[in-house]
Amino acid sequence: MTPLTAGNARVKDARKLSRRSVRTERRLFLADGPKAVEGALEVPGRVVEVFATSHAAEQYADLLAGAEVTLVEHRALASLSDAVTPAGIVAVCEMFDEPLGAIVPSLVGGAPRTSTSGRVVAVCADVRDPGNAGTIIRTADAVGADAVVLAGDSVDPYNPKTVRASVGSLFHVPFAIERDPAAAVHAARGAGLTVLAADGGGDVDLFDADELLAGPTAWLFGNEAWGLPPELSALADHRVRIPIHGRAESLNLATAAALCLYASARVHRR
Repeated sequence: MTPLTAGNARVKDARKLSRRSVRTERRLFLADGPKAVEGALEVPGRVVEVFATSHAAEQYADLLAGAEVTLVEHRALASLSDAVTPAGIVAVCEMFDEPLGAIVPSLVGGAPRTSTSGRVVAVCADVRDPGNAGTIIRTADAVGADAVVLAGDSVDPYNPKTVRASVGSLFHVPFAIERDPAAAVHAARGAGLTVLAADGGGDVDLFDADELLAGPTAWLFGNEAWGLPPELSALADHRVRIPIHGRAESLNLATAAALCLYASARVHRR
């Protein structure tokens, strides 16, 4: 078939998904790059359409085996990607976040997501940077966490940068979008999880928190610039600080989240 141009109606229609309002209205988003597309194709019915250049279709032939692929010109593909150097493959996918009320109750009674993990949930409150959000989702997937909740004014998980930063993990970990961060905390506690707020001024040192981490846990992470508001931090069962032994003022949010989540994984896998 002749590759579609950037002016083709289907390409132009897909390009509109770069806007959050359109994504929300249509419940569709773009998965850009081979890792994201691979993750989407692993879930039956998730992918609506795959666009690829002729070169990418050949390069990723194994990944695309069995998928219907629409060939597009390089310029058309570039218009669907916000990457500096597009990989040549983009998929239109259906959104799949679940309501908080569906995710959190499912943590009670059933088996953990991985056979050697305890209950671990990451709750992100007002996390604005798509790179941080995607990295936290990726880390949650790596440690075998049961779910991620993006609460408050957090970045759209379907933002192309968030999807790309998750490197396919967005499709592996159940997640919810909750407008009210306090509701997420109350739901976690109601499900029997101990809520631990990651707080630089916390009363518990992460290195001394093994007893707390041994049980079902919801880690609560705040905004990159101002952390957790006092009223939200006060809802947690404990405030946990990561010790800083050098002169650094603080840690990047995604780094701090990785340390906390892996601390839980270490205790659960003993």
